[in-house]
Parts: sequence; structure tokens; C-alpha cells
Amino acid sequence: MTQILSPAAPLAGSAAVFPAEEFRARAAALQSRIRAEGADALLLTGPENIFWTAGRQTAGYFAFQALLVPAEGAPVLLVRQLEETGARADVWFDDIRTWQDGEDPATALAALVRAQDVQRLAVERTGWFVSPDMMTRIETTLDGICLLDGSGWTETLRAVKSPRELAALRLAAGYAEAGMAAAIEACRDGVSENAVAAAMTAAAINAGSEAMAMEPLVSSGPRSGIPHATWRRRLLAEGDGVFLELAASHDRYHAALMRSVWMGTPPQTAQRMMDTSLRALDAALAAMLPGRPCCAPHEAAQQVIDAAGFTAAFRKRAGYSMGAAFAPDWGEGAILSLFTGVDTALEPGMVFHLPITLRDYGRFTVGVSETVIVTETGAEPLSSLPRQITLR
Repeated sequence: MTQILSPAAPLAGSAAVFPAEEFRARAAALQSRIRAEGADALLLTGPENIFWTAGRQTAGYFAFQALLVPAEGAPVLLVRQLEETGARADVWFDDIRTWQDGEDPATALAALVRAQDVQRLAVERTGWFVSPDMMTRIETTLDGICLLDGSGWTETLRAVKSPRELAALRLAAGYAEAGMAAAIEACRDGVSENAVAAAMTAAAINAGSEAMAMEPLVSSGPRSGIPHATWRRRLLAEGDGVFLELAASHDRYHAALMRSVWMGTPPQTAQRMMDTSLRALDAALAAMLPGRPCCAPHEAAQQVIDAAGFTAAFRKRAGYSMGAAFAPDWGEGAILSLFTGVDTALEPGMVFHLPITLRDYGRFTVGVSETVIVTETGAEPLSSLPRQITLR
């Protein structure tokens, strides 16, 4: 008779991206907020918030997972049974519960919450991975427990990065720069968008990047004038603008970079737009001083763009927060934006991506970006790659 042996359980936290003390400090800060709000516990379901608090990361977050953070004591993680081994390797605490395929995870969650004697439960309601149907089932199974809105509690704490997070972001920026340099070099007459995207991705991964939370953006010719277009086998030809953007990842922390290429000589309007983008980025970076509101960099860039007559070619925020990310978005735009009306003060340790793009919609896009760390004296760009449009 063949005996099937179970593999040894991984050492708790052996695959964690940071030491346990980093996560304990985060959980303690979150628990202070939970107590201040009068809740017994906070239920987290967003993969970024679970990762930030517990260290748990997986490609399998399409299956329901939840982190229960009590006002006192260690968190409890609920995952699909298949995910248990990875979860134990990631997290710094021991209490991990599972639900089986074929079982309603809402029922498993309710059993966990009731066993913790939680009477007032805060729930984040802004996560992307809990469907309205699932939320209804959760509310039904938790009948009798007072549910509070805990949306944004964790995100507020994520806005300022720790030294370890900043170190990861610097490494990610280096991977992104390697990918961008390779993509620019690959832009040649007759080369396909796919080949450019392959060169970009390969270089970033070879430099050290892990899985990226969103695919790179590579588009050429008229399609480069469509926001968020990706490669589609088109061959680069004389007269094409080429739009390039990616975010690379280190331990789930992402840094992004955007550059522009033109096959031949760009038309006068495109060059004027590019020159305006460069000036607008410089103005935004100069306005990124601690204590100033998040709207200040946007307004500085917008003034440059408006003065050049390209208001209609912009019409978006000047930037957004960066940090830990899972698909489908490489940014933390739901945490902080550099945009009109955002009066949150800039603080040292915040990180932003500033993509300054001007578009002739359906014809071309030109632009430039930097991922920057807010310091005590201003903004520190994480790339040294030239910003001007590259001519091929």
C-alpha cells in the first residue's frame, strides 16, 4: 500500500516580504483606529489591505479571503483551503481558518466572527473583490451583529511608506527603468508592438521585477491616441508616435514610468505638446513640498498646460499614490490623487506617479512621467532616464 505523506508545514512567516515587527506595527496602528471608532474588529477583504496588514499575497485572490483584525490581539485570516500552505508561509500570526470548495465562504466567515464574540464589526465596503451578492450573504449570515463602515481606515495608514517600503519601491523603479530603456531601444521601423512589449517586459523581469499588477501599455500610430491601449501586433512605421508605460514590482510594491517615441520627425503640434508635458511635469515636481496640499502639483501642471492652449488634451489628474498593488491596478489612486480639491497635505514618505500626458485623441499621445518620493525638501524622482521624446 502506497503511503501519501503530507508535506511539512512551512515555517510561519518564512516567505514574508518584511520582518514580523513591521507587520505588528501596522496592525497596532490599525487597532488604534478600530478602538477609536468604537468597533470590536475590522474586516478586510481587499488584497492590498490584507497584504499590508498581514503580509499575505497570492495570485488566487479571486477566491474569497478575509482578514479579521480585532481591537486587541492577533488577526485571524480566512482563506480557501487550497491557499492555506502559502498563507502560513506569508503571515506573522498562527490563526488561519479555511473554507472548502463547495462551502459558502460567507458561512465560514460568520462562524469565525461569532466565535470571536464580535458585537460591532467594521467592514470595508470599497473593495473590488466582494460582489454585491457576496456582501448580501455576509450581511445575512452576520444578522444581529452591528456592522459599521470601516472603508478607508487602512488606506489612510498606507499613504506614508515605511523605510522598508521605500526600499522596495526604489528597486521596483530600477526594474521599470530597465524595461523602459529596452522598449525604447526596440522601437524600430517595421518592428511590431508585440516585440516592443516583449522587450520591455523581459528586461523588467530580468532586472528583478515580479508579477505586474497591470499589463504594460504599448501603442503606436493612431491607437497611441487612445488612453490605456495595449499592444495588438501593429507594425511601427515612419510618422508613428509610440506611447510606452509600465509599472514594475518588487515584493508587490510598484513604481511606474512613461516615455514617448516618434518614428521620424514629430509634427509641430506633437512636439509642442511634448515640450508642454515636460514643463508641466517640472512645475508639478517643484510644487511637491511637505505641508502643501495634494492639489498643488496638479494646479501647477494645469497652469502650464492651460497657458500653452492644451487644456482639452489633458483633462485628468496629475498623479496618484503608489505602493503595494494587485491586479487590476498598479496604483493607489483610490488612496490619494494629485488633483483639484484634494487638500490632504503632502508628507515625507508619500510616493506618487505623475503621468503628464497630452492627447490628440485617436491620433497620438505624447507624455512623460516619474514615480517620486516626497522628502523633507521636495520630490525625489526614482528614474534617471532622459525625459525628452526619443526620435527614431
